[in-house]
Amino acid sequence: MLDVMTLIRNLRRPSLLARAARFGADDYRRETMLPRLLKTEKLPRPAAAVMALLDLEAAVEDQRRAQTGDYSPARHVELLIAITGEARMLSASALRAV
Repeated sequence: MLDVMTLIRNLRRPSLLARAARFGADDYRRETMLPRLLKTEKLPRPAAAVMALLDLEAAVEDQRRAQTGDYSPARHVELLIAITGEARMLSASALRAV
């Protein structure tokens, strides 16, 4: 089984979506975005949050590829921003642990 950071590194998305997520990640606030995206009041740990976000993002990516009418580029970017932000938190906590 792949670890969380490998799953994130293996994501391949159009460059416009990826760039928008990188820009948005600088303003990422987990206290406001995660409850809305995950539909929960309690904030999960970063690794659990990433796994849940990856599941949601995979469903949105399927919509994008299928070119369905309910695909929302804004939601897709929000999910990618949250994944990027949580990944940064995971990396920072791993560096502190060393």
